[in-house]
Amino acid sequence: MEINTFGVIGAGQMGNGIAQVAATAGLNVIMSDIKIDYAEKGLANITKILGKNVDKGKISADDKDAILGRIKITADLKHMADADFVVEAATENETLKFKIFKDLDAICRPGVILSTNTSSIPIGRIAAQTGRPDKVIGMHFMNPVPVMKLVEVIRGLATSDETYQTTWDLSLQFGKTPALANDFPGFIANRILLPMINEAVFALYHSVGTREDIDTVMRLGMNHPMGPLALADLIGLDTCLAIMETLYNGFKDSKYRPCPLLRKYVEAGWLGRKTGRGFYEY
Repeated sequence: MEINTFGVIGAGQMGNGIAQVAATAGLNVIMSDIKIDYAEKGLANITKILGKNVDKGKISADDKDAILGRIKITADLKHMADADFVVEAATENETLKFKIFKDLDAICRPGVILSTNTSSIPIGRIAAQTGRPDKVIGMHFMNPVPVMKLVEVIRGLATSDETYQTTWDLSLQFGKTPALANDFPGFIANRILLPMINEAVFALYHSVGTREDIDTVMRLGMNHPMGPLALADLIGLDTCLAIMETLYNGFKDSKYRPCPLLRKYVEAGWLGRKTGRGFYEY
């Protein structure tokens, strides 16, 4: 299937980044959120980033205008009827994602691929909410989307070869490097990353070191560009907790138990950069 119009569900940090990348690659984009204010905020963020790229000489002002001209925002999911390929980038909540996929299955044309940017929820469970499980696949972008090169492509048990190849090729069209993962909780990226972050939170919880010292050890000792606690703040502590709960419930193994301090921060609304406070203040 030829892809000219790309649908994005969710205009938050991940969704607007995916929309920007797709529009930059020359596709028409429909970016949807539950409220038009949220969609407008997402578009404003894209505009801001593109403006900075113009100032740095990375793109021209005409390029910026052309990219923005390819993005349409909406608060009505029914506009996804015009999309040739859809990626869902809503909150990491299984119930919410199930509903979105049920709705998309009814709205989108039969041949349209429905992909999810989920960080950890099994693709097979999401696919089972639709009448097109062969057309459902994981397309997990990294944050920040315009900068990070990786797209984790996750096949469900029923995902067809055609769906997989189309998604792989689309990742390349976006200027990304795809990597294939099989459908296990957390896939590759978060099965490795989130337990490390969770262990860093345990180290803080047990007073093994301060937040600064824990992050310094990982940055300078392991050559990580960002410490795990600062990275958790960037990802969002609610997202980190949701992924750890998926791992813990999926594997039934105590080594994936979320740290109580992580849960306490989420319950307090200290979610990281997006709320102005997490392990650090912003």
